[in-house]
Amino acid sequence: MKKTFLLLIILFAFYSVKAQNENRTAANPYEKKNEIKLNLISPFIGAVEAGFERHLNKNSSLGISALIVYDDKKNEDMNYYVSPYYRYYFGKKYASGFFAEGFGMFTSIDGKKIYSADQLTFTENKDVYDAALGAGLGYKLVTKKGLVFEANASYGKLLFNADKTDHTVVAKYGLSIGYRF
Repeated sequence: MKKTFLLLIILFAFYSVKAQNENRTAANPYEKKNEIKLNLISPFIGAVEAGFERHLNKNSSLGISALIVYDDKKNEDMNYYVSPYYRYYFGKKYASGFFAEGFGMFTSIDGKKIYSADQLTFTENKDVYDAALGAGLGYKLVTKKGLVFEANASYGKLLFNADKTDHTVVAKYGLSIGYRF
């Protein structure tokens, strides 16, 4: 009798754990932890930007994005950046809806352009490496199949070598498409 009762308890526990896992997956197909994205705006400025995001829970995530400029004629200031970020989501679905973002950035920017007295020629300083901190806002839409659509805008301030460049502010704009897995 004890063996039968113990066997029934073990089977019941196994069945309830299995049912909970199935219910969790069926109730929330959006609850996947990883995401990769490609910025669709960056080719218009002569660059490629890709990102990875890891969801910590329903409302927060950590991520990193990188931008590399391939056409200096379209983007004369920035060479590349690597930007880790933290996001807090305000939507009802898992890691989607409106979000606020705080980011850091390591960047390479072209140095100041110094014009001659006749304004016809200029010399350019070497590339400037700097760090920046900033914040931004955005919106993310996720489909049941795992497709991700995202729009965001973020602004930050150069911290150390802003006086060696032509600007002191960095901006990140995105209209991205990706996949959640």
